[in-house]
Amino acid sequence: MAFLKGAGFLGTHATFYSDATLVLTLLTAVLLTIGWRLAVAKRFEAHRWVQTAAVALNSAVVLGVMVVSFWTFILPGLPGRFFEGSFGITTVHALVGSGAALLGIFVALRGNGLVPKFLRFSNYKLFMRAAYTLYMLATLLGVAVYVIVFMFGI
Repeated sequence: MAFLKGAGFLGTHATFYSDATLVLTLLTAVLLTIGWRLAVAKRFEAHRWVQTAAVALNSAVVLGVMVVSFWTFILPGLPGRFFEGSFGITTVHALVGSGAALLGIFVALRGNGLVPKFLRFSNYKLFMRAAYTLYMLATLLGVAVYVIVFMFGI
């Protein structure tokens, strides 16, 4: 497991772990976009499977990497260092990403019939569009965090 903390493969100052996280995050965004296009094409069963896989992948990355990283490196410096280095953008990324992840998990559970009846919504488009928009915003913010930290060293 020591290789995870070794040099990354994207040519920046990031570790292998951070590069892999970025690639998995971008893969999630691609899968979500493919799933969106499947819904537009009215291929709803394929859409459900792709979106469920994307949400599961994202959940694993968020819980396995991002929560631990935020807890370890950013949270101890807040709120005092919010305007220093990458603390602010990482915190905004964490807030937007948390909202996206929670809404995305809820929508995926609902789409698979795994929520109680009183939580079942009928306006799928509104909830799915909101989740997709938040995921894409969180992805852009995550790329910004990667660039700021591992390319600019801020």
